[in-house]
Amino acid sequence: MNYKILLFDLDDTLLDFAANEQSALKHLFEDNGIDFTKEVFDTYSSVNKRLWAAYEKGEILLDEVLNTRFSNALFSLGKKADGKLWEQNYRELLGNGHEMIEGADRLIKRLSGSFRMFIVTNGVTETQIKRLKLSGLYSYFEDIFTSQAIGYQKPAAEFFDYVKSHVKDFDAKNTLMIGDSLSSDIKGGNLAGIDTCWINRNSAAPSADIKSTYSIANLDELFDIVGS
Repeated sequence: MNYKILLFDLDDTLLDFAANEQSALKHLFEDNGIDFTKEVFDTYSSVNKRLWAAYEKGEILLDEVLNTRFSNALFSLGKKADGKLWEQNYRELLGNGHEMIEGADRLIKRLSGSFRMFIVTNGVTETQIKRLKLSGLYSYFEDIFTSQAIGYQKPAAEFFDYVKSHVKDFDAKNTLMIGDSLSSDIKGGNLAGIDTCWINRNSAAPSADIKSTYSIANLDELFDIVGS
């Protein structure tokens, strides 16, 4: 397939969100006098994943995810906190995290001369742009689309409708969606009629309901698909 437009997810596709998250959370909790133990991390992760899943299903708004996840997690740990204030502090810490997935820098620089590239992310606009700039990848992308700015999140058809209408000369036949999440990136691409490439680093079992055009284990394999 002769692709011309590449849509990249950001977290855990190009930037190592897991590493960024661990560092930011550790500083956040310890700055507030709470040891960042496995119990604390597991409790936060459980609450956070539940809220993001509800958001992706359209059941709650993004503000509810962001402003209640810390207060809910701390409540489960028998503590109280101002969820909105904690979120603000976390955003500042997370925005400084820009560790890249192995091969991301090499991939984007090599593809930049041959493809039009865009970021499509469910993240917070200001945070994602800051992290991209710090990583040195920002200038390689023609535009950045975030769920916060659009008002819809992947995999919603409305999210991709917005992208389609704001990318000049968009053609679904020449576009490839690349991401690590079956439920948001790949399903969203399916709903939008776009070819998809699932980055399956952990050899997860494929889904019976969500089909990907391609599946790769690392970013270097993308060169064979797009032919660059």
